[in-house]
Amino acid sequence: MSRLTSFSRAALVSVARRSLISTCAALALLGACSDDDSDGGAGAAPPSGGSAPTPTGGTSSSPVGGSGGATGGINGTGGAPTSGGAAQNGGAIASGGSAVAGKAGAGAPSSGGSGGIAPNGGSSGTPTAGAGGTLTGGSGGSDGVAPAGCTRELLKSTIEAYFKALAAHDPSSLPVADDLKFTEDGATLELGEKGLWKSAGAVKHTHSALDTEECQSATQAVIPDDGEDIPMALRIKLVGSKITEIETIVVHPGDYKVSGSNFNSNTEAMIESASSVKWEELVPADQRATREELTSWMDKYFRVFPRGVCNVTSDCKRLENGGGNFDCAAGASCMMGAPTGTPELEPRLILADVEAGIGVGFTMFMENADMHMFKMYDDEVHAVQAVLGQAGSSGWD
Repeated sequence: MSRLTSFSRAALVSVARRSLISTCAALALLGACSDDDSDGGAGAAPPSGGSAPTPTGGTSSSPVGGSGGATGGINGTGGAPTSGGAAQNGGAIASGGSAVAGKAGAGAPSSGGSGGIAPNGGSSGTPTAGAGGTLTGGSGGSDGVAPAGCTRELLKSTIEAYFKALAAHDPSSLPVADDLKFTEDGATLELGEKGLWKSAGAVKHTHSALDTEECQSATQAVIPDDGEDIPMALRIKLVGSKITEIETIVVHPGDYKVSGSNFNSNTEAMIESASSVKWEELVPADQRATREELTSWMDKYFRVFPRGVCNVTSDCKRLENGGGNFDCAAGASCMMGAPTGTPELEPRLILADVEAGIGVGFTMFMENADMHMFKMYDDEVHAVQAVLGQAGSSGWD
C-alpha cells in the first residue's frame, strides 16, 4: 500500500510539472515568462511598423521601453517609449497599427529633444531623451531619429508646392500650421502679404538639401522678381505634415555689400553649378560623410572663419550669390583641432543631408543674412556656395 501511495504521488507531481511547463510556454508568447527577468529586457516585436529608437544619452539596455509604434511610424503613430526607459501602453494609433508595450529599461536618460508629430492623425509620441539632439529643429545630433512620416519625398514636394504658390502670389494651398513663422531678410511678415510674394515669377532653378532627421529643407534658388532673375535662399521646417517655419533670403541688386561695396550676383553661375557640382545627386554609401562630419565641418568653418576651411579639393570653388568663383582655399587655412573661444561667425542652425552629401549653415555675416551650402564626399569638400542678403538680424535669434 505504501509503495502504491508513493507511485501515485510521483505520478501526480509529474503531471503537474508537465502542466506548468505547458502553461509557461504559452505565457512566454505574451512575454510573461522569461529565463532572464532582469531590467532592460527586450519588448515585444511591433506589427509591421517602426521600432523604438535606442537613446544615445542614457544607460538603458537596448531596446529601451520595448518596441512600439504602428504601421509606418516612429515616435507618434503607434505610441513611443517615454524617456528614461518606461514603455507606454500604445497611445493613439494611426494607420491601423497596434502598439505593444515592452519591459522598461534600467537606465536614466539625459536631457534630449522634442519628438516629432506624426501625420495622418497619429498622436505624437514622447521622445527618447539623449544626446541625439532635437528631432524637429536646431542643429541636431548624429544619432537622432527622423520624425514620423518625414521623408525626402515629403520635403521635396513641399519645396515644389512653395514655389508654385509663390509664383501664383497665393499661399492658400500650402499646409501651414496655425503658429507659422515666416521671415524675409530677417523681417517677420504675414505669409503672402508683402515682399517677394507680390512680385515673384516661376522659379528657374533650385538645388536643395533634405534633412529628414530635422524635417527641414534648405534651398538655393534663382527666381524672377519683377522680371529680373535674383538669388534666393529658402528654409522650410515641417512638424507632422504642417509647415511651421519659413525663412527666406531674397537678394535684390545692391542688397549684398562687402566692406560697404556692392557685390554683384551671378545667377547664371548658380544655375550652371547644378551640372558641375551635382548638388542633389545621391552619394554612394561608401563615399558618404556621416551627419556628424557634415555638421562639424560647417560648425568649424563658421567659428574660426577663415581658418576652418579644411579638406577642400584643389578645384573646389566658392560662390557668393553666384558671384566671385573663388578657390575655396583662397585666403583661407585649416586650423588643426576643434574650434575654441569666441566664434568669428555664430552658427545659428546647421542642417545635413547625408544621402546627398550636403551640409548647410545659417549665420550673420557683416550685416547680411547668410545661408552657406557645401557638397562633401570621399572625405573632401568639392564646392561651397552662399546666398547672402542685407538684414539687420536673422529674425530667428
